[in-house]
Amino acid sequence: MATGIRRGLAGLGCLLIAALTVLLAPAGPAAAHTALLRSTPAADSRLSTAPKQITLEFLQSLDPAYTTIVLSDANRQRVPTGAPAVEGTKGTVTIDRPLGNGSYTVAYRVVSSDGHPVQGSYSFAVADPAASATPDSAAATDAPAGTDATGAAVADGAASGPAEAASGPAEATAAGSGGSGGTTLAMLAAGIAVAVAAGAAGFLLRRRTLRR
Repeated sequence: MATGIRRGLAGLGCLLIAALTVLLAPAGPAAAHTALLRSTPAADSRLSTAPKQITLEFLQSLDPAYTTIVLSDANRQRVPTGAPAVEGTKGTVTIDRPLGNGSYTVAYRVVSSDGHPVQGSYSFAVADPAASATPDSAAATDAPAGTDATGAAVADGAASGPAEAASGPAEATAAGSGGSGGTTLAMLAAGIAVAVAAGAAGFLLRRRTLRR
């Protein structure tokens, strides 16, 4: 009888290991996606001096062919910048004209090492007492009709990675990637673990009853 109990517990242990494997599996693909690590200017910062460059640093090295960084003003008009200069995990654009006071948005789109496109945006403000307000939108390079800063980044084509053609609509930022699939698998694994625990309890109770 003791041998039977040991075999039963060994089988339950295997089921628990399998459930944990399913539960932890989604963490693998998500770890392969890059994400914005830091930026200059920083997100939500208020600057007393207008910046001349925008620098973004990511968790993974960037591919210059698939890196887009777009700056837009409060009127959602693109501010002229140079092409992104990529060095390792950093991408930098030089601003072609002085920035007036006001709010600005930086939109980016890059590709992870696994081919997964990652995009996002953040804002900062310039409040230089010696500077004027943001120039009229006509002085900036207009974005295509019906697009905002993020849309312009997508429309320009850079950073539409090799995996994007088969993946359908562009995914959101790295923070939201794979969330629903991981939640479903986690719920499935939790259900298996509960079922295994209930089976183990029933098995041991039945053994004790037979021994009496």
